[in-house]
Amino acid sequence: MVELTAEDLLHVLEVHAQDGVDFVTVHAGITRSVVQTFKQTGRLMNIVSRGGSLLFGWMEVTGNENPFYEHFDRVLEICHEHDVTISLGDSCRPGCLYDANDAVETAEMIELGKLTKRAWDAGVQVMVEGPGHMAIDEIAANVKLQKRLCHNAPYYVLGPLVTDIGVGYDHITAAIGGAISASAGADFLCYVTPAEHLCLPDAHDVLEGLIATKIAAHAADIAKGVPGARDVDNRMGQARRKLDWDQMWGYALDPATARERREASPAATEGTCTMCGKMCAVRTVNKVLEGTTIDLDAS
Repeated sequence: MVELTAEDLLHVLEVHAQDGVDFVTVHAGITRSVVQTFKQTGRLMNIVSRGGSLLFGWMEVTGNENPFYEHFDRVLEICHEHDVTISLGDSCRPGCLYDANDAVETAEMIELGKLTKRAWDAGVQVMVEGPGHMAIDEIAANVKLQKRLCHNAPYYVLGPLVTDIGVGYDHITAAIGGAISASAGADFLCYVTPAEHLCLPDAHDVLEGLIATKIAAHAADIAKGVPGARDVDNRMGQARRKLDWDQMWGYALDPATARERREASPAATEGTCTMCGKMCAVRTVNKVLEGTTIDLDAS
């Protein structure tokens, strides 16, 4: 890797652009100055970004500046020519709660803000990548800081995971952080699967990760008052009141899984599920309002 030149790295970017990619992550914010901050302040998890770690190693061995930063004008020329959006990579994103919102992450975010304006001036669209791992009470402040330093550019967050010990369930820890960050103003959620930190995900992991992230995004849309966001929830409530299961499947984020779970545990009482059966509160109230006699010994 250390034998690669700046021109080699820029050539790879140009090949991707010529191939027709819509956006590309460019780790231009990890400069020699940011690396110096990293060395001076230290971290529990060091650098966990793949692109960031490779560029860190390249800069350390060659003694050169980050080529994507040093030749950022060339990066912009390539992206403008091929209509590629840049995702400014968060090379120093926190890989654990301890490193969240530290000097290194903030130093890089300052650089990303400067690069954002340069990209816009060159007619290139930009999103800014963010954490990572972050405690719940720090998320809103992080989003607000990014919006200020990066001129309200779209914020792309990787979760964030709100605890480091949810191994095997990190789609849940990420969904919690995603809902909070999106409700605070983040624009784009990166999905996380149960396989995160463990292995490559399989098809079921991908499904679980996508559904968890869609739940987080939808919950945030509701919290932000996005027009129409609650409409489908209201329709689901109406379907549940009527015990109309077919309508419920239509409104569910994952209708196949919902239907499969119910059909695997058939209820003895028509129209209900096995959670409450004949004691179903919805069924009871419906019958009372209809003037129907309720016989708990009958189906």
